[in-house]
Amino acid sequence: MKVKAFLTLVLTGFFLSGAIAQTMSEEEIKERIMPVGKVKVAGAVDATAAPAGPRSGKDIYQAACTACHAVGVLGAPKTQVAADWQPRLDEKGFDQVWKNAVNGIGAMPAMGTCGDCSEDDIKSAIEYMIEGV
Repeated sequence: MKVKAFLTLVLTGFFLSGAIAQTMSEEEIKERIMPVGKVKVAGAVDATAAPAGPRSGKDIYQAACTACHAVGVLGAPKTQVAADWQPRLDEKGFDQVWKNAVNGIGAMPAMGTCGDCSEDDIKSAIEYMIEGV
């Protein structure tokens, strides 16, 4: 008997919530199911934040490139190390190195790890990484 009463209660709840949802406007439903908070990770960049202005190659590098290019992960050329960059630049030229970064090459995905970069941003980051080479 308890099971029957429980099932009746649950089904009644479903029917009532469905009836209430049908009488609510779309805006009221959006308001009702809106998240109550956000998780922030220390040091993470807010993806919804509007850019404060143009970013420098160094800013882009520090946000998206440093994890691999600072230490040469999986053969990535290290930042401002001529022995890593010069052979690539001599063989392919800057434009091809840039196109490879935009399209991805080897273990590097297209646009590296910069989800909000333009092709010009990638160019700026490469220019920063080859300074002094």
